[in-house]
Amino acid sequence: MPDEANAPSSALAALVRWEFSGGTWAILRHSPAGELTISLRTCTAGEEVEQLTTGDPEVLTYVDDRARSDD
Repeated sequence: MPDEANAPSSALAALVRWEFSGGTWAILRHSPAGELTISLRTCTAGEEVEQLTTGDPEVLTYVDDRARSDD
């Protein structure tokens, strides 16, 4: 049985799953309140498929000071 106390948040899980599937991401907006809007993009042409907006501290830590997944 998985340890839910150590499981990543749903926002972080979605971002990591996107990355592991070959997609890329880029920060579109980082608000002063600590909320991020992240563009989820295709691995082939870098076209935006979806946006993820979150203030989840786990996502903020994962992204750190990167502006893009390839930074």
